[in-house]
Amino acid sequence: MRTSRLSGLPRLPPPLPWARPRRELLLLTLVAVAALSPLYNTNTQDSSRTCLSRALLHGHLANDSCLRPTLDRAQYHGHLYTDKAPGLSVLEVPAVALTGLPALNYTYESGALWVVRLLSTGLTFLAAAFVIGRVSEGLAPGRGGAALVTFALGTLVMPFAASGFDHVPAGLLGLSAFLLAWNRRPVLAGLLGGATVFMEYESGLIVAVVALYVCAQGPRALARFTAGLIPGFALLGAYDWGAFGAPWRLSYRYVANGYAADQASGFFGIGRPHPYAAYEVLVGGRGLLVTSPVLLMALYGLWRMRMRYPLEVSAVALVAVLFALLEFGYFLPYGGISPGPRFFVPALPFLALGLGPAFARRPRATAVLAVASIVAMTASTLTWNRVHPRESIWGELARIPGSWGSSRFVEGVTDNVLIHARLSLLAATLVMLAFVAVATAVGLGELRPRRATPR
Repeated sequence: MRTSRLSGLPRLPPPLPWARPRRELLLLTLVAVAALSPLYNTNTQDSSRTCLSRALLHGHLANDSCLRPTLDRAQYHGHLYTDKAPGLSVLEVPAVALTGLPALNYTYESGALWVVRLLSTGLTFLAAAFVIGRVSEGLAPGRGGAALVTFALGTLVMPFAASGFDHVPAGLLGLSAFLLAWNRRPVLAGLLGGATVFMEYESGLIVAVVALYVCAQGPRALARFTAGLIPGFALLGAYDWGAFGAPWRLSYRYVANGYAADQASGFFGIGRPHPYAAYEVLVGGRGLLVTSPVLLMALYGLWRMRMRYPLEVSAVALVAVLFALLEFGYFLPYGGISPGPRFFVPALPFLALGLGPAFARRPRATAVLAVASIVAMTASTLTWNRVHPRESIWGELARIPGSWGSSRFVEGVTDNVLIHARLSLLAATLVMLAFVAVATAVGLGELRPRRATPR
């Protein structure tokens, strides 16, 4: 039963909706080629994380020579460390060992680095798309494929799928922890919750929300969830102890770059929400609702779910609100050169749970906004590593007909791994765009009403 009629008894969650959407494998293959083929320039995030990966292969935590030219670094007792949570670096260790990845600089595109990204962030991107498709199909039969494609190609997870940032893995781990708690698996939920914080410090917000959700299942469930958290928190504490002298000292405390003063203000750079930051995050040039307007329909879908899944929707909404407040209060809302407010990315899988119900209740409006979002996110994926939009991605797209080959957008298209198959950059880009178009057509094509078969 969903709720107990007797006060004081634990509330048992409703069954976790879970079903396989039609053409699931095809859709995952299509979005994989579309989102994972870009070959981005090396950036400071890649260097900072892989420096720790290379150090771990030699039994060390510091890597002075590797991190010295890197912007994202921490300094403690004369040695240099990554200033990031260690989770993604640990996840990248096997791929770094496999490829023999050297120390990186910021001037070249590396096929070996692409493999490292593919085997870490890329796989978590596909896993997140898989989970969204399964839950969405359970929530709204026949709509799981549309939700899968819209989430994968119409939100900020797309440009970060083949990158060296930890937001997509953190979002996958956080959502999985929540779904396991929903499925009455508090120990497993705790294990993934601890892994979420090990992956990204800010995702402790998700763990706190999941803990509140588990509270409704009773003290025994909360105790089991807390026990599950121990390995992840212990591993993070051991890393911090080895690197910074105490298990409670996070790397953000020792940032050694031009942002050190900003990072030291407030709570590691997070202060009171600022109206201008809220404007930038929501409707600025790279704001969430400008580049992914389909999120409005995701919110509508969650609203439709509220009667059947009241606590679950409340938890999802709280995650979204907390990450929005984090963005509104952070001194650098877009996090530097980025296709959008990247610190909100771990909350996107939670919001995506509303896509299935939105497609079920308002298929045309949701499909129109989904296509618009996919266009904007594909354009951002093609250029964000090289082109800083003057206004918005829509402004850059609007200038193409007038200038075509000389437009900043066309000149800034990033390389694609398909060029290693002896394709020109234009041909490789067109192949990627074709996969985006086919994925969109197949995923949204399921929304068409089917003709009744004659008896």
